[in-house]
Amino acid sequence: MRRTFLFALCLVGSYVATFYFLDSQGLSAAGQRALFILLMAASLWVTDAIPAFAVGILIIAMQIALLGKPGGVLATTEHDWENYPAVMGNPLIWLFFAGFVLAAGMGRTGIDRWLAGKILPRFGSRPAGVLLGVMAITFLLSMFISNTATTAMLLAMLMPVVATMDENPRYRRGLMLGLAIAANLGGMGSLIGTPPNAIAVAGLAASPSEVKINFLQWLVIGLPPGLGALAIAWAVISRCYRSVEETISLDIEEHRSDHGHPASPRHWQTWIVSITFAATLALWLTAQWHHIPTAAVSFLPIVMFTATGVLGIKEIRGLNYDVLFLIAGGLALGQMVIKTGLSHWIVGQLPIDQFGILGAAILMAYLTVVLSNFMSNTAAANVLIPIGIALASGQEARVAIPIAFAASAAMCLPVATPPNALTFATGYCRSRDFLFMGLFMGIITPALGIAWVWLLLDGALSAVG
Repeated sequence: MRRTFLFALCLVGSYVATFYFLDSQGLSAAGQRALFILLMAASLWVTDAIPAFAVGILIIAMQIALLGKPGGVLATTEHDWENYPAVMGNPLIWLFFAGFVLAAGMGRTGIDRWLAGKILPRFGSRPAGVLLGVMAITFLLSMFISNTATTAMLLAMLMPVVATMDENPRYRRGLMLGLAIAANLGGMGSLIGTPPNAIAVAGLAASPSEVKINFLQWLVIGLPPGLGALAIAWAVISRCYRSVEETISLDIEEHRSDHGHPASPRHWQTWIVSITFAATLALWLTAQWHHIPTAAVSFLPIVMFTATGVLGIKEIRGLNYDVLFLIAGGLALGQMVIKTGLSHWIVGQLPIDQFGILGAAILMAYLTVVLSNFMSNTAAANVLIPIGIALASGQEARVAIPIAFAASAAMCLPVATPPNALTFATGYCRSRDFLFMGLFMGIITPALGIAWVWLLLDGALSAVG
């Protein structure tokens, strides 16, 4: 009943705001309907009246009903409506689907757990080194695996050891915070790390400047600020959550094979996953030389894992399709905002002349942090990236990319992100711990991202392009 009421409230509020409250002078009929869809989607995401992925589907349905149906304001032929659901075939959808398949293959064969078990002990037993090891491996895995899955896996490995730290509660809280923060930041590092990255890339490709960013270029753009934020977070946590013990023992070997995964990659399916992962990553990183589209490379793991039986029907059915619908809805929203002229109208309502492109980047990035603490960071990116691109005509990347970075920096609340919720559920962290570190990272991370993009983006792209 509550959700029904919220849905009705969002519907009525969006309609009234669009057609009666806002001054839509200069906005076409298509633009007005697009504004209604935008406000409706944003309000549904903020209130969580319906699941986030359902909003993505609703966006496409509303576009067909209000814009593209035969006889609609944007329809020129009776088949124009087919362009709206076609967004599900966008190359970035397949790129993310390949990321889910790779993650499922690594999880099924135990490569992720084996990798963590091999790397973590190399950081030694000093408290700061153990914290660094946990954060580093979490960051690395979150670049290619969902941050939720990464957090759950690391928690499963660490909990038997962490549970014995009753005499060292402050360090234990820091370890849990470091795990959550690293999982959140890891998405910045790769194109498939988090949906806002893909939304930014798709938006830039569709912008007037037609900025194309491939997998390797995103590594150059996203990895340095992500690592910088990680290093700062590690330094702050190491100082504020000191250990009372001189050494910390993480006996990974004892717990690594207790969850149905092999302790080392010996099974033939494990070798298939290992070789396929390496080949896929290599092809993604060298796209500028062999010219195979990144999305086309994505079919390699999909075909290999399903054809060889690494992933069966059960595993394929268990993939995160809801995220794909959410991304598709965001892509459709971005295309609509530009096509209907709504983006230019929104820009005209903002005092862009007063703060310039850099001011727009700062404003939009920190607005993204605020909104993403209360709604899905993907949903926030869906709403704000098209607006940011419109704000920075000719310099779209300088605003859109910082918005994507900022979406990974929202971690003030225990429920702000799945990694936060998982670590909070252990009972070892307090809400004020997340608030303290979340506010700090929410200030530092966008600033690092904006500085990197503005100072080095042009040189980085030309160097690898």
